[in-house]
Amino acid sequence: MKVPQMIAAELRRLTASRMATIALLALMCVPVIYGALYLWANQNPYAKLDQIPAAIVVSDTGTTVDGKSVNYGQKVADQLVEDGTFDWHAVSATTAAKGLNNQKYDFAITLPSDFSRQLASASTTTPQKATVTLTTNDTNSYLASTIGQQAAQTIKASIVQEVNHEAASRFLLALADIRSSLSDAADAARQLADGAATAHTGAATLADGTAQLTSGSASLRDGLNTLATQTSDLPSQTAQLANGAQQVAAGNEKVAAVADQAGSLAQQAADAVPSVRAQIIADLQAKGVDQATIDQVMAQLDQLGTKVTDGNQQVQTAVGQLDQLSSGSQQLAAGASQLAASAPALSGGIQQAASGASQLADGSAQAATGAASLRDGLSTLADGTSKLQDGLDAGVQQIPATTASERAAQAKTIADPVALKNSKEASAGTYGAGLAPFFIALSAWIGIYALFLIVKPVSRRAITALRTPLRVTLAGWLTPALLGIIQMIGLYAIVAGALHFGVSNPFATFGLMALASVTFASIILALNVWLGSVGQFLGLVLMVLQLVTAGGTFPWQTLPGPLAALHHALPMSYAVDGIRQTMYGGNASLAVGDALFLLAWLAVALVLTAIGVIRMTHRRTLRDLQPSLIG
Repeated sequence: MKVPQMIAAELRRLTASRMATIALLALMCVPVIYGALYLWANQNPYAKLDQIPAAIVVSDTGTTVDGKSVNYGQKVADQLVEDGTFDWHAVSATTAAKGLNNQKYDFAITLPSDFSRQLASASTTTPQKATVTLTTNDTNSYLASTIGQQAAQTIKASIVQEVNHEAASRFLLALADIRSSLSDAADAARQLADGAATAHTGAATLADGTAQLTSGSASLRDGLNTLATQTSDLPSQTAQLANGAQQVAAGNEKVAAVADQAGSLAQQAADAVPSVRAQIIADLQAKGVDQATIDQVMAQLDQLGTKVTDGNQQVQTAVGQLDQLSSGSQQLAAGASQLAASAPALSGGIQQAASGASQLADGSAQAATGAASLRDGLSTLADGTSKLQDGLDAGVQQIPATTASERAAQAKTIADPVALKNSKEASAGTYGAGLAPFFIALSAWIGIYALFLIVKPVSRRAITALRTPLRVTLAGWLTPALLGIIQMIGLYAIVAGALHFGVSNPFATFGLMALASVTFASIILALNVWLGSVGQFLGLVLMVLQLVTAGGTFPWQTLPGPLAALHHALPMSYAVDGIRQTMYGGNASLAVGDALFLLAWLAVALVLTAIGVIRMTHRRTLRDLQPSLIG
């Protein structure tokens, strides 16, 4: 009997009656039903989160920020309800607690009464963390509680973003005000620097002037001191001068009086010359002297009269001069007396002037020192204000000028500085598609396992007829293998057609599904050939082991050490990975490696089955004589 004939014989046996056919069809549908129902149920649960009932409790009483009343808790609640990610219900704390207990709500979010005050405290000297309370009840649904925790984290991130946006807006506005103030300060510093430079120039001029004043006042002091020394005897000397002048004036007065008498007499003599001449002429004429003699005598006497007259004029002139001398000496005496009277005051004034000049010299010296210090200080001030101006200008340049719209954009970026860009080398698309490779592989194992409930591992008739062990082995494997491929055709139609899961490489994906099914068939065949019903049971145990080690849900790295080691040894792990690579458009070389590993399991299992068949042709066992009720 050839291999096709043995396969046909087994198929005829499986469809020999209506009930046998129904049983075969039912078992053929097991992996399709299992995989289809599970993947349908989990096709895209995250798209239906808005049907998960959740309570939100707003106890926030609000607060005042910058003179305005705000209620951040109510704002957050309104945003959550408007977002509609979950089926939110705004209720009281009591209603939320009852709803969690009677499964009306899967979880509850509570915003406490001081929520707004705690958020607003971030800009005060006593900042506090705001509290958002998540209340869950795992008896409702553990996954719902987990989703609630993720929702709470999302709410927290949203609140943090809002607070950061507001804080950044305030900071940027304050920074803009600082820049404006720095600019004003820089302008003021520029004016101050110009004023300080002008003041420094003036102070330098003042220092030079006070230095000259110091020199001049010192010379004045020295001169006045010399003058004071030289005029210290002036009062006594002027007193002596006044006494001497008074004596001279008295003597001149006496001389003038004598001169006045002499002048009077000389005037009288001069005045008497004409009358005396006439009297002489008369006397001569009376005595009978002739006229000639009289003329001779009178000529002589006229000369004498002329001399008397001229002498009188000289005397009168001298008298006038003596009178003037007497008057002048009187004035000189009066002036000398006044000088003597004023000399003490003059001497005292000179002494005071000398003392004042000394003080002026000392003061001007101090002023010169102060002016020099002022000049140096203003120089330092000028340098400092120049540096201050440069520093303020540099500070203004370091703070960029922004508009209100630019600050709004900056605050938005600061509040949420990182944009998450999902870049996928390969993408499943949906949650159900992400689980599909695992449940396809698991369904393939379950389908083969179910078939071996009615399919005979090998033909006892062929063994009895001493057919070639290789043919017996191939016939025993190809029968469930072909049925398994048919199962995979149905399952692939459900996955790609009914559920519309994206398949990047359809032919490679189905090829790996078929390879996984026929490999699983060889493994379960080997277990049945060698161990019979015990082998069938071990097939169930092996399924359970692969269920937890294949890494179909969580990454295999999260498994305990012994189970992680089994992940690298059992075939379902490679079936899952290979289907992922082809279904999602992943690494083709990894898919090839997975296929080679499955082929290695297939070859080993077939070799072991062949050995088992050879063993069965050479000897009979008690199991052959009393076959098991199953297998």
